[in-house]
Amino acid sequence: MDSLGFGSHIRQARRAAYKAWDRLTNALMGFNDTWITTGSKAEGLTSFLKSDRDTICVHNNVICLEEGVDSSNIPGETNIFRSCSRMSYPGHCLLVLERCVTTMPMYVQNALCDDGYGCELLSSNFYVNEWLTIEPTEGVVTHERAGPSAPVTHDGGKLHKDLVHALHLYCPSILTRWAARPRNWPTPTVVQEVVSLGAVVTPVGLKGSDYEHVEWRMCFNAGENVLVNNLTDNQMKLIVLLKVVKKDILKPRKKEITSFTMKNIVLWIAENNPLSLFHESSLFHWLNKALLALRVAIDKRELLYNMLPERNLMAACALEHEQQLTWIAAIDEMIKEGPRIILRLPKIRQAPIAHPEPLRWYSGRNIEM
Repeated sequence: MDSLGFGSHIRQARRAAYKAWDRLTNALMGFNDTWITTGSKAEGLTSFLKSDRDTICVHNNVICLEEGVDSSNIPGETNIFRSCSRMSYPGHCLLVLERCVTTMPMYVQNALCDDGYGCELLSSNFYVNEWLTIEPTEGVVTHERAGPSAPVTHDGGKLHKDLVHALHLYCPSILTRWAARPRNWPTPTVVQEVVSLGAVVTPVGLKGSDYEHVEWRMCFNAGENVLVNNLTDNQMKLIVLLKVVKKDILKPRKKEITSFTMKNIVLWIAENNPLSLFHESSLFHWLNKALLALRVAIDKRELLYNMLPERNLMAACALEHEQQLTWIAAIDEMIKEGPRIILRLPKIRQAPIAHPEPLRWYSGRNIEM
C-alpha cells in the first residue's frame, strides 16, 4: 500500500501542501472568507488531479449561534442567525435572523424568506442557488448543484472542485458533549484542538424533510481533519481499504454509503479501542471489525456520526431492500475470507504482481512530486 501512494511520508507531504494552500488562500482573501480543504485531499490520500477536491468557503461576516448562547459579545458589524433544531432532524437546524447589519451580503439577503410568523429564515436552497447564478471567472465552468456544493471545473475539465459555501456555527454545548465522552483516542490535547476549531453549517437539509429547503446541516470539517491527521498509519490504511471495498465491491449508485461513512467507522473504532492494539500485523483483524460494523450499519440502517451521535448517517440514504441484502451477503463473504479479501481488490492485488518495476518507478515519482 505504501507503493501505491498511501504511505505515511507521502500522506504527510500532501497534507502539508494543502495546509499551505489554504493558508495562502486565506491570506489573499483577508478577513472575508476562510477556506478549508476537506475530504481525501486533506487526508493526504489522493494526488492533485486524482478525484475531486472538496473545499469549504466559510464566510466570516455572518455567524450562527446555538440556542441559549449570549449574542451581546458578538461584534456589531456581524450578522447573526440563531440556530433552531427543535423542528429538524438531529444534526440539522433552521437559521432564524436575529441581527441584520447594513453590510449584509447580497447572497445572504437574497436567500431570506418569511416563516409565516413574522421571522426571517435563511433558505439553504436559495443560498446555494445564489452562488450558482454568479458568473464564473475565465477558465472556470460551473455545474449542476450536488447537495450543498456548487461544483466547478478548471483548466478544461482537468481539475474538479466541489465547493461548499458555509457559515460559522458557534455551538459550545455540542462540542462540550463530544469532548466529555470517555475515550481511548485521541489525546486530551487533540480533543481541545478539535473543540477550538468549532463548527459550520452547510446549505443542505435532510432528504424528505418538510423543511428540507430551509434546513442547514451542522458540520465539523476542520476538527475532523485534525482527527484523521492523528490516526495511526494502521488506521489510515484501514480507511483506504474500506474506501476500496466501497468502490470496487459494493459500488453504491446513489451514495447510500460514502467515504464519509467509512471514515466514521474508523473514527469509532479508534476511539473505542486501546492504541496499543493497532499495529502493522493487526490490519486485517481491524478490517474484519470494520466490515462487521459496516454490516451492522447496513442491516440496521444506522451509523452514528462521531461528532454528533444523535445524527444517523444512514438516515434518508435511499437504501433499497434488495441492495441491502446483496451488500450484507457480500460483507459476510469478505469477513469469512479474512486476509484473502485482498484478492477481491484488483488495484491492490494486481499492481505488485503484474507490474513490479513500473510500480516502483511510479511510487518513486509520486513521492518525489
